[in-house]
Amino acid sequence: MDQPITLTRRLVPAADPIVGHRVELQLLTTLKCNLKCSYCSLGVGDVLGSQTELRYDVDELARFAATHLAGKEVVVTFYGGEPTLNRPMIEQVMARFAHWRFQLQTNGTLLDDVSETVLARLSNVLVSIDGGEAITDGYRGRGIYRQVLKNLEHVRPRIGGAVTARVTWSNPATTFDELDALVAHGSPFDYLYWQFVADEQYAGDSVARREQVLAQLIDRFFARTDRLYPLIPLMGIVRNKLLPGRAQELYAGRTQCRVSSHLLNVMPDGQIYPCPDMMYVPQMLMGSVKGNWLKPSPLQHTAAMPCGGCEAYAWCRGNCMKNLYLGYVKNDLRYRAGVVEPICGLLRFIGREVDRHDPQAWFARLPLPQRRQVTDCEVYEYVEVMP
Repeated sequence: MDQPITLTRRLVPAADPIVGHRVELQLLTTLKCNLKCSYCSLGVGDVLGSQTELRYDVDELARFAATHLAGKEVVVTFYGGEPTLNRPMIEQVMARFAHWRFQLQTNGTLLDDVSETVLARLSNVLVSIDGGEAITDGYRGRGIYRQVLKNLEHVRPRIGGAVTARVTWSNPATTFDELDALVAHGSPFDYLYWQFVADEQYAGDSVARREQVLAQLIDRFFARTDRLYPLIPLMGIVRNKLLPGRAQELYAGRTQCRVSSHLLNVMPDGQIYPCPDMMYVPQMLMGSVKGNWLKPSPLQHTAAMPCGGCEAYAWCRGNCMKNLYLGYVKNDLRYRAGVVEPICGLLRFIGREVDRHDPQAWFARLPLPQRRQVTDCEVYEYVEVMP
């Protein structure tokens, strides 16, 4: 007599939404802000100001972390809006998750109201500033530049980690001297990081003007070996050119824009999106703290994106995924021509200028402490290395 046939279905484990063993958890404490910066990306889709109250509690965050982040290294960035408008939430998270690391991204105007306990626990403080006084105040409001520097001078001795000037390079009139002053002797900033604005600010001679400033910055970067010119994009690009495996080790071989692999942006209502600039797009929803669910990021490299054939890909590893998505997946030809292609062109320009200075020979002359700063700077873990 024939035996009955039993069909066994092999269960394939679901893919982990987090690639690798590291998570960057950006907790938006509020979408309220005390400034009205003219280029704010959260203004798109009326995101800014849409959620002013937190709708999940620390117990729900702990349950989500136990379910989806267990065994992973967690780095938290308190984000907004202006995150320091909800200081109790920051204090509660720090107290509950003492083993996590913490960064603050802030406009700097309220830093003097942050408690010493919180300041001491911060591994990095990213302070948004736009270059010199005239340009910063033009985007942010009269007197903001001086207020931020005054606040930083007051709190700098109590900050446990680094302070990084986070520049959105919006204005083509931004000069070398303005950027250089942010890391000059006596400045409260340890590092400068800039990001090319994702807006149509590249018409006419705008790209050429930026290239002139970039060439000066790169010349200054390679001019000395006794001390490091602390510009994160240049440090990271040189590291990636000399030691390409470093970028892939830390980011699990994925793009240096971490929205594809392990960056989670938690809105005040608990909804999770991969990109902080695309939280107005319902299709980008990838999880919920309150619902305790998480799926892989919808923002992934596709065949439509031309990165693989680019001369910069070996060290760039793919730039801003929002830009690539809008330009090539959504096929927004105007955005591609006006934003994506100029930014990629500026990155290629940086790469060629770096090569012109023979970075390998320069690196060979560096003393060991400066070498380690180039290869292992902790701030790489809190900002995207590519501008």
